[in-house]
Amino acid sequence: MSASKAPDFLVVIPARLGSTRLPRKPLADIGGKPMVVRVAEQAKKSLAHSVVVATDSTEIQAACDEHRIECLLTSENHPTGTDRLAEVAQLLKLPNNALVVNVQGDEPLIPPELINQVAQTLADHVECAISTVAVPIHDVAEIQNPNVVKVVLNRAGEALYFSRAPIPFVRDAEMLDKTKHLRHLGIYAYRADFLQAYTRLDPAPPEQAEALEQLRALWNGYRIAVHIATEAPPTGVDTSEDLERVRRLLGAS
Repeated sequence: MSASKAPDFLVVIPARLGSTRLPRKPLADIGGKPMVVRVAEQAKKSLAHSVVVATDSTEIQAACDEHRIECLLTSENHPTGTDRLAEVAQLLKLPNNALVVNVQGDEPLIPPELINQVAQTLADHVECAISTVAVPIHDVAEIQNPNVVKVVLNRAGEALYFSRAPIPFVRDAEMLDKTKHLRHLGIYAYRADFLQAYTRLDPAPPEQAEALEQLRALWNGYRIAVHIATEAPPTGVDTSEDLERVRRLLGAS
């Protein structure tokens, strides 16, 4: 953590049952608890003053209630998790300067310190509306992989652009070892007033081309601070194989 005062922030975990790769993923059992509950319990180890699950499913709400996890039932019509967060900010009547950290509902192993860091980064960059996290990439195959989102920063540590392409592109081979590539991780902190503004923004051409929601913010002039972590956290759960891996790591198989 930064030496500055720890920020006051809320964690929101968007969770919906619809998943093409792993049906009913938030309710997948991990050692007797649904995955979304495991994520919330991990998030509660951070410095967040509260942790809230936001869902459109009464089943997920019931599971959270059973395990005493705060849960809000939100609209079924949100196109993105960010839109769902905006509704939560309205329901909770958050002040404009409130910090909201978005933790994905399929990250039961997310390090609490990473949650703290993304909140601290936004608190430290008062001129930014969003903060997120990146880690260095050293594998050339990973740099070339379109499923790995890359980010380029300016000298102030803010995002210039996110892309599935290898950015920065290294024209001369001898420069490859001297060029720093960063992989973007999908954890964000937002200011509550930005969440309300986001719902009124039209999708941006780069966002539609890359299928990267964060480009909507950059396109519209919002600034994104980026914390560089030393190493990537454990990967989330996208497939049944991922689920079994997490169960083994938690001794919950």
